[in-house]
Amino acid sequence: MQFYIHQHLVSGGVILSKKILGIAFAIFLGFGLTLGQTANAGVASLEDALSEKTMGKKDAPVTIIEYASLGCSHCAAFHRETLPQIKKDYIDTGKARLIFKDMPFGTPALAAAALARCGGTKKFFGFVEVLFRSQRQWSSGRNVIGELSKVGRFGGLSAQDVQTCLKNQTLLKTLGQRADEAVKKHEVRSTPTFFINGTKVEGAQPFENFKKVIDEALAKAK
Repeated sequence: MQFYIHQHLVSGGVILSKKILGIAFAIFLGFGLTLGQTANAGVASLEDALSEKTMGKKDAPVTIIEYASLGCSHCAAFHRETLPQIKKDYIDTGKARLIFKDMPFGTPALAAAALARCGGTKKFFGFVEVLFRSQRQWSSGRNVIGELSKVGRFGGLSAQDVQTCLKNQTLLKTLGQRADEAVKKHEVRSTPTFFINGTKVEGAQPFENFKKVIDEALAKAK
């Protein structure tokens, strides 16, 4: 893992399109966050940034652990095409909860992971969705910090907040260490990788495949 973000994310390039920025605004509104509510929010504490990020009820009978890289196109496809149905059928109904774990392959993905966590727990999944939607723009390797700053602005983070976030070596190092641990302890070799009540599922598979595994886990949990 490369932690020295500012030595590697340089020179200007792609600008986030108006369409992407509009989507970003809509996503944050969907999470109940207006620009007025998020303005000048500042960077989350290190404790908050490194806390477990979950979606759904704590006592749900099924736990879905997702290992994903924000720079992974297959992960973006899962969040765009499959997760909404899983959320509707299982997470929102209290049958399952999702735990998101970062596997940032590459320096841009590490920077994006840090940014999402610096926004704070309440806005975390809003940041994740926006970063997946704008993945092509910021992950190109050209002016990554500049592009991430544009995303950060819609989550209430100033350009200085983003700079502060990406200079936090403890945050960056810990995210890298967690990813290394996932490889060593759980043999996570690619993204996305899921563990559904312990059953390993690899790749952005169709909803029907997840449904089968989740339903089996629910049956065993009864």
